[in-house]
Amino acid sequence: MEPHNTRRVIAAGTIGNVLEWYDFAIYGYFAAAIGRTFFPAEDPVAQVLAAFGIFAVGYLMRPLGGIVVGHIADRFGRRAALTFSVTAMAVPTFLVGALPGHDVLGVAAPILLTVLRVIQGLSVGGEATTAMVFLVERAPPGRRGVVGAIASCGASVGILMGSATGAVLAASMSPEALEAWGWRIPFLLGFLVGLAGLFLRRHIADPPAGATVSSVKSPLVETLRHHGPLVVRLAGLVAFNAIGFYLVFLYVVTWLQTVDGLAPERALSINTVSMVLLLPVMFVMGWLSDRIGRKPPMLAAAATCFVLALPLFWLMHHADPALVMLGQAGFVLTLGTSLGIMPSIMVEATPLGVRCTALSLGYNLAFGLMGGLTPLAAAWLVERTTIDLSPAYLVMAAAAISVVTLLTFRETHRDARPAD
Repeated sequence: MEPHNTRRVIAAGTIGNVLEWYDFAIYGYFAAAIGRTFFPAEDPVAQVLAAFGIFAVGYLMRPLGGIVVGHIADRFGRRAALTFSVTAMAVPTFLVGALPGHDVLGVAAPILLTVLRVIQGLSVGGEATTAMVFLVERAPPGRRGVVGAIASCGASVGILMGSATGAVLAASMSPEALEAWGWRIPFLLGFLVGLAGLFLRRHIADPPAGATVSSVKSPLVETLRHHGPLVVRLAGLVAFNAIGFYLVFLYVVTWLQTVDGLAPERALSINTVSMVLLLPVMFVMGWLSDRIGRKPPMLAAAATCFVLALPLFWLMHHADPALVMLGQAGFVLTLGTSLGIMPSIMVEATPLGVRCTALSLGYNLAFGLMGGLTPLAAAWLVERTTIDLSPAYLVMAAAAISVVTLLTFRETHRDARPAD
């Protein structure tokens, strides 16, 4: 990246991921209000379940979205794909905030909400991976690790923005106003983030013709025919990040309340501090990987987490917030290391002609399916085994998979450019 253009390129690459996770946070924060707005009022529990069910439908669309956006990126350029994905995220986010509820539209309200979430799911499936490729490809040798880490930071920034927006509204509005219309404000504001992303991406020049655009007519067919093992290896590489992230930074908020008996605001505050700490860890580890390599710190992080997962959960299984925070800090260090290095090693290992398609498939197999099912699996384990620390075994299994898979990757941090 040329120095005068670096900040614009980084902002263009990360803003879609920020919007994606901002939407994730505000939807979860206001799920109860959304359920009461768009579904019949007979059963409050059914309303919340229906709201989260529609949320899950969006997740199921992620692999398909990865294929669609990946195809656009490989055939027509990264900028075209990123412009498409941020538009397909911003417009439905705004429309969720503007959509009339069940009392106005009747059964059409939940149907339209589902359609909007499906469109968002398609966008999300390709946004994160294409943004990683966009940034790492443009980074000079010796900087790909740190630039890729910035791409990963977008998720944490988006979650923090969404949580902060929800908290501010909850503190400044009456519960009645928040329930009636206040929950719509964060979705409407999300459109402004999308407009900023669209503006940034439309004014970023693509590399010279042929530098990133593939001559392969069908990147998906090419990927499945010749690069299937690579897709599986990418999914295995990402397993630790996907399962660990959803378990430690999303499910654990519920776990701390149901198992430890912490108050909701205490559990949320601990998790918020963890998300803040995650940002510098990812950045520093991406920078470090440019100097000592990608594999050593990733192997050390996953192996350490395999050994310490149970002790760290044991620390969090206390009423003392200081011990809980200490356990969370251990996961921040290990998961932050792997999350920060993940973008650069994946891009460097994937051939140019199918880079976005293959990477999207592997990434979404892990994050969309394995990661998406992790909270459910963790809750089931605690219920069936009656062992409060049983979610640790999910992290251990994921760490073991990623360690074995990582051994099949070669070291790439000194390569002049990502793989051709």
